[in-house]
Amino acid sequence: MKTTAPLTRAQVLGEISEMITTVLGDYAPDSADIAEHTRFGDDLEMESIDLVTLAGLLAEWYGPDVNLAGYLADLELDQIIELTVGDLVAYVVSALTTGTGC
Repeated sequence: MKTTAPLTRAQVLGEISEMITTVLGDYAPDSADIAEHTRFGDDLEMESIDLVTLAGLLAEWYGPDVNLAGYLADLELDQIIELTVGDLVAYVVSALTTGTGC
């Protein structure tokens, strides 16, 4: 984890937005255009390989308490399809606060 101070949702949103733009490269929207309501599938058109790359970035940045694969494994298929950036932000903040990532 890059910081020891408690993270706010806004900070995590900004960090995750930057990670998404890194993963999507030339196909990414500007990170400022990524909001909590932005959906990974319909809005960002992220594929499974993109999520794997994002999972690696999340683990590298936040540490082992943030396990995207474990988080996704606990969701139903329709929840994964409708997953928003805000859902991921809430998961990251919770995992870091409680230290109980999936």
